[in-house]
Amino acid sequence: MLLPLPLADAYDYSVPEGLDVAPGRFVVVPLGKRETLGVVWGEGTGAVAVAKLRDVIEVLPALPMADPLRRFIDWVAAYTLAPPGAVLRMAMSSPSALEAPRTELVYRPSADAPDALKLTAARRRVLDALKDGPAMPAAELAHLAGVGTSVVKTMAAAGLLETVERVMRRSFPRPDGGRDGPVLSPAQKAAADGLVESVTARAFSATLLDGVPGAGKTEVYFEAVAAALALGRQVLVLLPEIALTAQWLKRFDDRFGCAPAVWHSGLTSLERRETWRAIAEGRIGVVVGARSALFLPFADLGLIVVDEEHDGSFKQEEGVCYNARDMAVVRARLVAAPVLLASATPSLESVVNATSGRYRTLHLPARHGGNQLATVAAVDLKRQPPARGRWLSPPVLEAMTQTLAAGEQTLLFLNRRGYAPITLCRSCGKGIECPQCSAWLVEHRFRRMLVCHHCGHSEPPAMTCKSCGAVDHFVACGPGVERLAEEAQAAFPDARVELFTSDSLMNRDEANAAIERMIGGEIDILIGTQMAAKGHHFPNLTLVAVVDADLGLNGGDLRAAERTFQLLYQVAGRAGRHERPGRALIQTYAPEHAVMQALVANDRDRFVSAELAGRAAAGMPPYGRLAALIVSGPDPAAVDNVCAAIARKAPHREGVTVLGPSVAPMALLRGRHRRRFLLKTGRDIAVQPLLHAWLGQIGLPASVRLQIDVDPYSFM
Repeated sequence: MLLPLPLADAYDYSVPEGLDVAPGRFVVVPLGKRETLGVVWGEGTGAVAVAKLRDVIEVLPALPMADPLRRFIDWVAAYTLAPPGAVLRMAMSSPSALEAPRTELVYRPSADAPDALKLTAARRRVLDALKDGPAMPAAELAHLAGVGTSVVKTMAAAGLLETVERVMRRSFPRPDGGRDGPVLSPAQKAAADGLVESVTARAFSATLLDGVPGAGKTEVYFEAVAAALALGRQVLVLLPEIALTAQWLKRFDDRFGCAPAVWHSGLTSLERRETWRAIAEGRIGVVVGARSALFLPFADLGLIVVDEEHDGSFKQEEGVCYNARDMAVVRARLVAAPVLLASATPSLESVVNATSGRYRTLHLPARHGGNQLATVAAVDLKRQPPARGRWLSPPVLEAMTQTLAAGEQTLLFLNRRGYAPITLCRSCGKGIECPQCSAWLVEHRFRRMLVCHHCGHSEPPAMTCKSCGAVDHFVACGPGVERLAEEAQAAFPDARVELFTSDSLMNRDEANAAIERMIGGEIDILIGTQMAAKGHHFPNLTLVAVVDADLGLNGGDLRAAERTFQLLYQVAGRAGRHERPGRALIQTYAPEHAVMQALVANDRDRFVSAELAGRAAAGMPPYGRLAALIVSGPDPAAVDNVCAAIARKAPHREGVTVLGPSVAPMALLRGRHRRRFLLKTGRDIAVQPLLHAWLGQIGLPASVRLQIDVDPYSFM
């Protein structure tokens, strides 16, 4: 029995006579003094004497967990070195869906209604409401007939109506894969035909759909979605920003006649239960979701799409550390279905998989409709700096003036939330730090709060410096999007300026409304973080200005250049997506940097080749393997003692390098002191057996936590 808890092994239980405990069945079992849910994983180990085994209490009425999903859970656990129960917990994300569905009483005309009864006008209206229609609950029927519920119940008592118990089940509309889609260009049609062929083959395949921004990648893979629906199979589409997909959902609705089911953290418990159950029963055709949707219990999964496959949000870095992009390929293989990875800036891992032949590649090298990509120019801040205390350079201000005069829209991009990243005391120079993390508190002036973007700690702006006692001597340093909005409004007082960030748009409805205002021309200058960098189509947006292009290049991260190029290339691709040409201006202190040179030259392939050559020379992914060990605890001495023990047992063999321990860049996070190791091996060496043998020799005190991150994405 596997329990959805961070336990290393499955547990053995005895089965009372009469219970069906085939593999995959959901059960209730005792654990200590409480009861918990579990899944039958297979035959018992026999390690515990039969007399000591405790009985399974109950078998739940839910459909069993299918074998491919159980194998997927085992695969993820083995690859990530996470406890299988912790992975199972992600696949049991709606425990209430395992219970028997609720029922309700509905009313319909009685076949044996007495003829002698005289019908009042109210009773006639009730019968008319039910004529040629389905049975209904009392409240709904009374509302339609314009009577009280007492009339309905009296009619039932008199024999005019009969009651039926019906399972309460939310209905989900089925997308219509037979509807005609838009006319595709020859390049789009060729790519779509290739994808449809992979779907109808009913076999595993992995395809990289590589297309420039605005090439119509979504419409192309919609053809594959339609093919899967025509076969009666289910489709999963993973998106990185599930809360901000209003345009994607509208395009889906226009293409298939209804919205897909969605899966993300914003769903209510009722929505999660009904959606989870409907997916398991095969009543939902298409699910669009965040990375957690990968663990849903699909009845017949026929296609997986990972849109913006390069996006870092597909990597989960807490709990079970996994990359949904890579695990999507595994799940597709286990269910014999095709997987499609789509991006304008594919990850280097996917590029290498494509060039080596592991993935098929489909190219869309031009924008749909003949529109040209935005021209990109670098603004050298050493030569053309902003005015003192300002952040927009003269060329950007001039371009914004021209854009506004033409009745067009501007996007100012700065991937830094809040008003200012650092608040310093002018008397002693000390900044205001988070009490739980090695991070500055970020001023959010519109909310009048100082906030830590790592742990969520917040406090009102201080008046007195804790270091020197100076009063009212604080100064905001550096720009955030709120400060940029202040500057833009001052420079263009008649312009309609709006923020597009997770702080200013607190939920999906607010984000959708902002997108509609932008499309409707109610915004002149949109100021956004990476939320605005991808997936949006604003027809009148012709100017993109990147305020601090060097921001992501700092810190020496393995993927810093790759991430920066992907982000800036994507945000530049927001401009000129309709009939009017677009341009992007990139403010930088390093115009000679390879990233900036590639952006200006619109030469993505040159940048990718150079970056891959550097990775190959260093033996770094995708040409080598990495695994990070993060040791943390509230007591730094205890953490260091564990690190010393780990270092003493580190493996020493050819092709294996262990770096560390070192203080993590984020040395204190949520009150826990952090140290890092990095295991580096050749591509031909599996890191999991190495880690098993190495860490199996280490005992951890209760206060110290060891997290393993195979294929780390971030190095904080």
